[in-house]
Amino acid sequence: MQAKVDKALCVGCGMCVSTCPEAFCLGKDGLAESVGKIPAYVQEDAWQTAGDCPVGAISIIKKDG
Repeated sequence: MQAKVDKALCVGCGMCVSTCPEAFCLGKDGLAESVGKIPAYVQEDAWQTAGDCPVGAISIIKKDG
C-alpha cells in the first residue's frame, strides 16, 4: 500500500506528517510527499490521515503482490 499526494492541491499544513510520519514527510518545496511503501502497522493511520486531509490531496493506493 502506498500514498500519493496531489501537490496541486496540497497546502503544506503538515497534518499528515504530524499524524503519520511513517508515511508522509514535507519536501523541500514545503508540500507533503509520500515516503514510499506504507508499513503494515500504520496502514490504518494512513487511511485516517488521507480522510482527514483538509484539501483532499492524499490518495491511498492499495497494491496486491
